[in-house]
Parts: sequence; C-alpha cells; structure tokens
Amino acid sequence: MEKKFRLRKNREFKVVYKRGKNFWNKDFTIFIRPTKRKTVKFGVAITKKFGKANKRNLIKRRIKEIIRLNIENLKLGYEMVILPKQNTLEISYTELEKSLLKLVNFAFKKVLDWEV
Repeated sequence: MEKKFRLRKNREFKVVYKRGKNFWNKDFTIFIRPTKRKTVKFGVAITKKFGKANKRNLIKRRIKEIIRLNIENLKLGYEMVILPKQNTLEISYTELEKSLLKLVNFAFKKVLDWEV
C-alpha cells in the first residue's frame, strides 16, 4: 500500500478513533471518518494479544494487500482504522478478503449521509 493511502502518525489514528464511527463483524472492527480530502487513508492497528511479531505482521500484510488490490473500488474522502480480531489468524486469505470488503462497503453505506 502506498504512503499516500496510509495513516502513519499517532494523532491521525486518534482523530479517527475520537471522531469516527465504528462498525464490526466477527473478524474486524473498523473506525471510519469522512474527510474533505479526495483520497482514502487506511491504518491497521493490532494488539500484542495476537502473539509474537511474526503473527501480527502476517495479518497486517494480508490486510494491506487486500486494500492495495481493491483501492480503486473504494470510495474517496474517508479515513479508516482497521482492527482485526483474534480469529483472523485461523481463517484463509479469501475469507479474510470477503469479510473485510463486506464490512467496508457496509460502513460506506451507513456513513454516506454523515456530515464532515
């Protein structure tokens, strides 16, 4: 995922947590916030409860790859933080992709009318 599509600073994450809305399913929780920018920005946050760094990095790489491959299908003008849940370690890549995209599209529909 390119740098222009990433949330990188701690304060960027905090703004999305504080001013965004959250949505969840059995695999993910996402915080989404509309912005006036003409881009979409993503951040992935994962806790140490997942295990050692290699497991956490595996999940982050998978999520970033799903976003990279589907970025042109996503709506512009949003910032989003994705929080995977513990069971994402056991499911396959295709199930992970299906679950994440379904949740993101659901969140876009719900936040559509929300004021910036």
